[in-house]
Amino acid sequence: MIPVAKPLIGEEEIEEVEKVLRSGFIAQGPRVAEFEEAFASYIGTEHAIATSSGTTALHISLLAMGIGKGDEVITTPFSFAATGNCALYVGARPIFVDIDRATFNLDPNQIEQAITKKTKAIVPVHLYGQSAKMDSIRKIAEENDLLIVEDAAQAHGAMFQDKMVGSLGDMACFSFYPTKNMTTSEGGMITTNNAELADNARVLRAHGERGRYQHSVLGYNFRMTDIAAAIGLVQLKKLDGFNQKRIENAEYFTEHLKGICGIEPPFVSPEVKHVFHQYTVRVEDGKRNDLMNYLNQEDIGTGIHYPIPIYRQEIYQKMGYNTTCPLTEKAASEVLSLPVHPSLSVEELEKIVITLEGASDKFF
Repeated sequence: MIPVAKPLIGEEEIEEVEKVLRSGFIAQGPRVAEFEEAFASYIGTEHAIATSSGTTALHISLLAMGIGKGDEVITTPFSFAATGNCALYVGARPIFVDIDRATFNLDPNQIEQAITKKTKAIVPVHLYGQSAKMDSIRKIAEENDLLIVEDAAQAHGAMFQDKMVGSLGDMACFSFYPTKNMTTSEGGMITTNNAELADNARVLRAHGERGRYQHSVLGYNFRMTDIAAAIGLVQLKKLDGFNQKRIENAEYFTEHLKGICGIEPPFVSPEVKHVFHQYTVRVEDGKRNDLMNYLNQEDIGTGIHYPIPIYRQEIYQKMGYNTTCPLTEKAASEVLSLPVHPSLSVEELEKIVITLEGASDKFF
């Protein structure tokens, strides 16, 4: 089976973890601080705050901004559930607006009509590794005195125009889950240029402590371990190489899928550097599941990211959400992610294309 995703862990990561284990300092410690400094430098921000996951990074960011009960947070329904859930965690209400058909990202044209007196923040997602249209989103935020939290869980190393994703909002959140462009096994990171927000986040992730056993606010145990940071430090050095291979694999697919009926390759905006966390195609005529099953039978892994809009998840239905976003609904029924990870061989790339050609003849 060619897996749809594959973490790449080498001997260097193993050696660094062994050093941490032998040091006796395995919880949050000097390696976390080193990783934070290195990641902030890579993104080009003043601060980086390591957390236990991308989800806890989102949670902490909204808390650090003072968002809570009665507030509204505008975001996309076409994402992993954590994007919406982070607002629920702090007592706020996520407001879902539709996506841009081409990029699958939050459509700036839909945001303004969703703004109310309760709106406090916008959470755009840089889905699949492609930046949202941040110039338009920032303009809307500035005009309406709103904060921006970038959900950059899938966009390590991505760029919008000449700026790194993660440096474009008030705060940004990355995930280091094993399938991401780089991993720490589990873990997350918040980036920001705002010293006050950074300080709030650091306090909130560690039981609300501003000094040893001095708990000034209700905090959480959302810290990263030195074990995870040791992996992250090595992976960060490899990230640009990983991303370049993903881009090359994506370019190979796009070139070879152009003439295949029924399959629409992903659009890449000329304004961005797309780092292809996923290579996600659209499958026409309701044939997505047929194509997925065919590829799986041929030992090619696939994924559907994402089959259910967040507002249609059971928890949101129980809360009374009756939102409908037509472009999100359409995307959820058509998208299919193909393997694009850096470890794919030339033979595997060729097999995927040849299999898709055969599938096109069979289904379209």
